[in-house]
Amino acid sequence: MKFSNFLFPAVMDPNDDHRIIQETLQEAKLCDDLGMDMLWLAEHHFDGICAYVDPVSFAAALAACTKRINIGFAVAQMSLHHPIRMAEQMALIDNISKGRLTVGLGRGTAYNIYDYQGYGIDPAEAYDRLVEAEEIMIKAWTTENYEHKGKFWNIRLPLLRPRPYTKPHPPIVRACSGEEAMVGMARAGRPFLMNIQSNEVTRHRMDLYRKTMRESGFDEAAVARNVDDTWIWKNIFVGETDAEAERLAMPAFNTQQAFRSAMREKVYKKQGLLLKTETAPAARNQSQHSILCGSPETITEALMEIDKIGVGGMILVFRIGPMPYEVAAHSIRLFMEKVAPNFKKAA
Repeated sequence: MKFSNFLFPAVMDPNDDHRIIQETLQEAKLCDDLGMDMLWLAEHHFDGICAYVDPVSFAAALAACTKRINIGFAVAQMSLHHPIRMAEQMALIDNISKGRLTVGLGRGTAYNIYDYQGYGIDPAEAYDRLVEAEEIMIKAWTTENYEHKGKFWNIRLPLLRPRPYTKPHPPIVRACSGEEAMVGMARAGRPFLMNIQSNEVTRHRMDLYRKTMRESGFDEAAVARNVDDTWIWKNIFVGETDAEAERLAMPAFNTQQAFRSAMREKVYKKQGLLLKTETAPAARNQSQHSILCGSPETITEALMEIDKIGVGGMILVFRIGPMPYEVAAHSIRLFMEKVAPNFKKAA
């Protein structure tokens, strides 16, 4: 099982934007130095939920300031991007990083309507825009004299430059918030990113994913490759003891949850608009499913239960809500020194 840091830094006060962005670069370099497998980047706008806002620009910065760690999006909101501009940017970052880029794509947020309003995009178009944009990007990376006439874009392209460093193009992975989307990826023989779920739901979906791939004609080697490239998301905090971890992490986690819903509630009160109504508490809002919190021994035990399910990697948010950088950095060091070594593959 591979491990990654989901760089998802919140900024409660706009006056702290610069500091948090600089600390997030520092956090990325720490993970690179400690030998973590991957960094993932988010995309959220106008609310401070994600300090750097734009994963494309930030990925370019990370590609330049890190040496070996892989960089991916979890995810870029493709409904807000022009596919040719995105294809160019991805090819450039792929070259800067010498092939360390994974292009994680999604339709766009399922919760924050103001992301779409700020870009003048109808959220009802988001999924169709994603599908069309992904097709355009792949063809742009791999085809000369490419022409496309679609629902949202009409394109005539002699040759996209720069050419991708990775041949034929950087790997693409989709985020799947629901089971139906995950099944679609299995039928297509593609890996996916899973949002926060309980272990029971994760087990069910991974079993269904393998079953669907097999029923779609893929052999065991293909199933194993795709599972190895599939990642699931959790918040995490490692302390010296269980009590210390709970004392430092849980107030930050609770503040994070409230902060993430504040702008949504504000827009609803002002405009009467809500992108999605939750009829039951989501796993991401329930601490027993959303956050792994404890000593290195406790965290190792919890991760071993997930490892038994069979997933490729963990997308782990180490810096939670308003947590100070130094506290998150200590958690990262404890994880890499005392937890991650328990999951190394035998030589």
